[in-house]
Amino acid sequence: MSDDHVPDDHPRHDSLVTRHRIEDGVERGITSKQGLIAEGRGEAFDYLLGEETIPSADDAERVAAALLLRARHPVLSVNGNVAALVPDDIVDLAAATGADIEVNLFGRTEERMRAIADYLEEHGAEDVKGLTGDGRIPGLSHDRGTVDADGIGDADVVLVPLEDGDRAEALGEMGKTEIVVDLNPLSRSAQVAAVPIIDNIIRAVPNITRHARDLADADDAELAAVIEGFDREAALDAAEARIREGATRREDD
Repeated sequence: MSDDHVPDDHPRHDSLVTRHRIEDGVERGITSKQGLIAEGRGEAFDYLLGEETIPSADDAERVAAALLLRARHPVLSVNGNVAALVPDDIVDLAAATGADIEVNLFGRTEERMRAIADYLEEHGAEDVKGLTGDGRIPGLSHDRGTVDADGIGDADVVLVPLEDGDRAEALGEMGKTEIVVDLNPLSRSAQVAAVPIIDNIIRAVPNITRHARDLADADDAELAAVIEGFDREAALDAAEARIREGATRREDD
């Protein structure tokens, strides 16, 4: 079933759309079957968040926009689920911030890497990185530490949505500012991120783009003020509180 076959007024519209996109991604060779499991896990947290962008997440998304705009070399890291769920939005964000797009996978194969790069290019991406694989993230074994030397390897700010915790931590140890999108505020990825965005990626990426366009004419001092005013611990606490509230509300119902 395609997105077009999900009625706009269906109470589970967004949930059904994301599931169908992941399923389609599996058929295209973009996502893995494990990606379906990961999507289901995130969906449970989104349900407790009320399936909306909470204020603390929107604040984090604005900070993410400021960081990407202020960066020397921003890069958007894309795995299979990201490509399947928000290909157009990733391309829009790259255009709004001047960021490179790089494919990076836990289960890296040339076939999947090429399929994702081609799919992103079908949606308007240009010069998708990741296929060269001539750089390494120190401390990560096997292919998941493989990056392009002139992409993530050279980046100072990296958006790593739906990411493994140890990879997010390793990027931080390299001195990179990592922005993580994750629906679980207790996940290792969110806990180690410089900017944890606790939101569904289908909302988070467009929101960052919206903020980037709003801040496009901001000077360095204004961008710095947005970044310096962010409290990552408070953002994580707010998300956890909303999830606990959501669980209690469901129990009361």
